[in-house]
Amino acid sequence: MSEMTTQDVTGATGGSGSAGSGGTTGGAEVLVVGAGPTGLTLACDLSRRGVAVRVLERAARPHRESRGKTLHPRSLDVLTDLGAGEGIAATGTAHQVFRKYFDGEHVSDTDPFAPAEAGASAARFDSAVFLAQWQTEGFLRERLEELGGRVEFGAEVTALSQDAEGVRATLADGSVVTAAYAVGCDGGRSTVRRLLGVAFEGHGGGGAEESMVVGDVEAPGLSRDVWHQWFTDGGAVLMWPVPGTETFQFQAGIERDAEGAAVPPSLEGFQRAFDRHAKVPGIRLGEATWLSTWRVNVRMARSYRRGRVFLAGDAAHVHPIAGGLGMNTGIQDAFNLGWKLAETLAGRGGPELLDTYEEERLPIAAWTLKITDDRMRHVVSAVRTPGTGIEEALTDEVPTGYRWSSLAGAQGTAALAPGDVAPDVRLAGGGRLYDVLAGPEFTLLGIGAGAGTALREVADGWSGPLRTHRVAPADEAAVRGAFGVPGEALVLIRPDHHLALLVPGADPEPVAAWLRGRAR
Repeated sequence: MSEMTTQDVTGATGGSGSAGSGGTTGGAEVLVVGAGPTGLTLACDLSRRGVAVRVLERAARPHRESRGKTLHPRSLDVLTDLGAGEGIAATGTAHQVFRKYFDGEHVSDTDPFAPAEAGASAARFDSAVFLAQWQTEGFLRERLEELGGRVEFGAEVTALSQDAEGVRATLADGSVVTAAYAVGCDGGRSTVRRLLGVAFEGHGGGGAEESMVVGDVEAPGLSRDVWHQWFTDGGAVLMWPVPGTETFQFQAGIERDAEGAAVPPSLEGFQRAFDRHAKVPGIRLGEATWLSTWRVNVRMARSYRRGRVFLAGDAAHVHPIAGGLGMNTGIQDAFNLGWKLAETLAGRGGPELLDTYEEERLPIAAWTLKITDDRMRHVVSAVRTPGTGIEEALTDEVPTGYRWSSLAGAQGTAALAPGDVAPDVRLAGGGRLYDVLAGPEFTLLGIGAGAGTALREVADGWSGPLRTHRVAPADEAAVRGAFGVPGEALVLIRPDHHLALLVPGADPEPVAAWLRGRAR
């Protein structure tokens, strides 16, 4: 797929424009459309690499809706690398207790992320963290501002064109923004995807596919230390406490009128559902700040790239909420794409490197659509058994590696192969291997006495960002065990924590060749 493609895509969606009126503004290397978790992750990653970014968000101001609330450990690792994860982890709830009721009776409490045995996990994060999407976005906006960027609210893209030189985005106020590349992170109803003419294939999204009502409400008197999940033969009500607030996220089945038509979500309807399924007298819901209907939607973009314009997050794929994978998949889309755009802008990459974004991420999205659709059907049936909750939607089958990628080197071990996510390791000095990997560079690990010379030779021959690290003798056993190497080795790790190459011995040439060839 050549980035030299010339394409004119126009259209309009209405609404107010951005700051400024008329004229053309440039200065951006990458234009990010949409300031949700995906767009903000990408903007933070690019900004810390010195890439000039503009983030355009059609909404007039930040929202305060709980929306996606589950951040899995892999996403927490990504956000920590970007400098936002520690605040998110400190604010959110790890090891959230799921409290299940059936017909009003308390049946069980479970922590779906409890380890099988104490100290079993070597990872920095041994649980998903639950917090409202608006809170996650707030931390990411703060980090973006620390990096010198900002979100331009009230900036709606209405037309796009591109040529061999770059991308032109027309905004609703008539102004034009130019950049070398653009990325549509503007959600399931993506304007960017529509303007590109990319098919969004799958099913769902219509009125007949309505699945549940969701909203944010207060419930004075209801305990806030657990995620309440009430089930009956006729339906369910779930209430999750948003950390640091008086608010709960409310979820329940669709209410129907006498003719079977869906009743629009309302505080009164939420109360009726609560009384019917929770059977807790004296609790009156109030202060509804968000009311919405969630509809089953299982769709994926046919292509993630058209020339200089890319799609990421919900703009590229939407799927059932089972397992809380949606926001996480978007964050990982962004982390995959960010370093590739930066390398290309610096002249160390090109169309082939950019093509690997779709090559690596589209199969992950296809898998996610399938598994979440399957898990959604499973959990709807499973919760009819007393004591069973929505932890039935969780899965440990999430693929995290890209072994099929053209960027994956040929050699691997019984434990790992190129394309896999590098393992985290506790180090003897109290730190972690992921502390070594943190930052926008490639990392070359050297294991064994002969590695020092090889590290210097590779570093001297490569002009791009590269961190070399000779594993300390005290850490060699742990690192060898994690990577499955019995002796000396060189391990090249991409900026997104994935293994590029694993070379037994201390020969620097395979690493130098990968950097020269595969990164171009």
